[in-house]
Amino acid sequence: MSIPSSAAAGNFIHKYSDIVVALAIVTIVIMMIIPLPTFLLDLLLCLNITLALTIVMITIYNVEPLDFSVFPSLLLITTLFRLALNVSSTRLILLDGYAGEIITSFGNFVVGGNPVVGFIVFVILIIIQFVVITKGAERVAEVSARFTLDAMPGKQMAIDADLNQGAITDAEAKARREKIQREADFYGAMDGASKFVKGDAIAAIIIIIINIFGGFIIGMAQRHLTIAQSLQQYTLLTVGEGLVNQIPALLISTATGIIVTRAASNANLGRDLTSQIFRNPRIFFIVSSVLLFLAIIPGLPGVPFCILALIALTIGYFLYKSQKTSLATSQVKQKEKDKEAIKKPENVVSLLQVDPMELEIGYSLIPLVDTGQGGDLLERIVMIRRQCALELGLVVPTIRIRDNIQIKPNAYIIKLKGIEIAKGELLLDHYLAMNSGTVVEEIEGIETTEPAFGLPAIWITEAQREQAELNGYTVVDAVSVLATHLTEEIKAHADEILGRQETQNLIDNIKKTSPSVVEELIPDLLTVGEIQKVLANLLHERVSIRDMGTILEVLSDYARVTKDTDILTEYVRHALARQITNQYVQNNTLPCVSLDPDVENKIASSIQRTDRGAFINLDPNITKNIIVSLNNVLQKLTDMGYQPIVLTGPAVRPYFRQLVERSISGIIVLSQAEIEPSVEIQILGVVKL
Repeated sequence: MSIPSSAAAGNFIHKYSDIVVALAIVTIVIMMIIPLPTFLLDLLLCLNITLALTIVMITIYNVEPLDFSVFPSLLLITTLFRLALNVSSTRLILLDGYAGEIITSFGNFVVGGNPVVGFIVFVILIIIQFVVITKGAERVAEVSARFTLDAMPGKQMAIDADLNQGAITDAEAKARREKIQREADFYGAMDGASKFVKGDAIAAIIIIIINIFGGFIIGMAQRHLTIAQSLQQYTLLTVGEGLVNQIPALLISTATGIIVTRAASNANLGRDLTSQIFRNPRIFFIVSSVLLFLAIIPGLPGVPFCILALIALTIGYFLYKSQKTSLATSQVKQKEKDKEAIKKPENVVSLLQVDPMELEIGYSLIPLVDTGQGGDLLERIVMIRRQCALELGLVVPTIRIRDNIQIKPNAYIIKLKGIEIAKGELLLDHYLAMNSGTVVEEIEGIETTEPAFGLPAIWITEAQREQAELNGYTVVDAVSVLATHLTEEIKAHADEILGRQETQNLIDNIKKTSPSVVEELIPDLLTVGEIQKVLANLLHERVSIRDMGTILEVLSDYARVTKDTDILTEYVRHALARQITNQYVQNNTLPCVSLDPDVENKIASSIQRTDRGAFINLDPNITKNIIVSLNNVLQKLTDMGYQPIVLTGPAVRPYFRQLVERSISGIIVLSQAEIEPSVEIQILGVVKL
């Protein structure tokens, strides 16, 4: 029957909790007015100590401060209750010279019946509470309230960002906002409630002084006691009353300090203390060594230091054994988890992820990446990405670097979307020397081919470097060879690197400064995919797309006329004439070769247009003759030290390049519409049939 009765009592208190609290507060106020019998005062003093112990235990086992959010109000009630007990006990002491067994016992037993010792102990407790705990708790509460309020806007923005990204639901966002508001209210209330503790300590000092002097006067004037008897009786009672009330006050002050200094955690205070203090056995080994050293110093007590050193050594030993066992257990569990994870289908899906660009290196080239060994390849890659952004307007994705023991130690492989596009070999302790055409005397070395441009070169040692430079060689270190090769491969495959998502990122960037252009073009006139094809066409011929504003404006003008991305590309190239001209002009002169009118007519008449685009339907023999003639003319141009540039009419330019680009790599095809009027065109050859 006891269990149902206890449950019924608990339900009754919970149901009428508001009435219980109201009656308790009214009763506390009445206690200050109506005298209490001594047995009831003893009971209430015991209740005061019990409440203080309960509050301390609750704060110790709290995980978060908000778990005890009622603490500020409870602090006010307990402070009022303690003051009411002070008033009641003071009344009994001054009226009857007796205030119950508890106060008398504290006055005689705790301090040995010595009023001077009791008074000193009481003063020490007051100083500890007022100067140390209360002052610190008050300051922490004030700072916590200030920082909590300052952090509210940032926390609200973080919640909004998570909600917009879909990371949390509306209900979760609402719960987080409410928690933030409750935290602000709690720390603000704690800032004010800590003043009650401070005021309680001050009141205790004043009350004990009044009790001693008041009791001394009453004892001599009304009870006709001697000076010694009066001081003995009333001082002991006053000190006993002060100790009975200040011990709970000290406990609650400690609870206040704990709750406002409690950082966010997933465990209670005891578990946090043990896990964070006893986590490193080395600390206790060092402490033990220091204590043993102090024990052997002459003049210091050796036994206490030896005992404590032995205790610290024992703790360190058991921590070391425990960590070793935990590590072995965790390794076994991790292996089991890894085995289970391999069997899960989700891990197969992760293998489908393909990196945009990869660089695989042999183990001998690892020092290029290791900054501890002076490797600066990672910094070079950052510079390459910046260079490509400036020259091409392309944001190169992150390049993943991996070591591959299956390739040669000095080899490297450049991959695009998981497929090899280039490879080479390096000698780390050598330099690559290339003949720039001004070599006066050849130098011995390991013959090789420069990987980026396919030029003949030799590997030389550090000792040969200065002599090679004096002989006219161009000398570069191994990491520069790799960086140059990687840069050229990025430029050669820029059109493949640029996808729809990268295009969308570029559009989003230009939208910040030119929103009207983007809104006019997308999606009414062109899709992101069609814009990506135009940009890819430009990058395929190494035309920079950095001027996205001009490109999108041209597309807005001509997308109403045609949706053919090849034709739109030509319009964009015409708008970028100054940029293209500056890219190839030398001394305001453009040395090039041109097409015979018959060749242009043949190409123009063979263009066939379909819904999927245009293509050239030219006789294979004519195509062969054009390519042979073009090779002969370009050979003369390159022998003269000029770039292989072909100048055509605007109508046939893209189709002529499409015709010859597979046979002649690196060819540059321009149209008259892409050349600035101020540039002098120097025709050094004509392609004929």
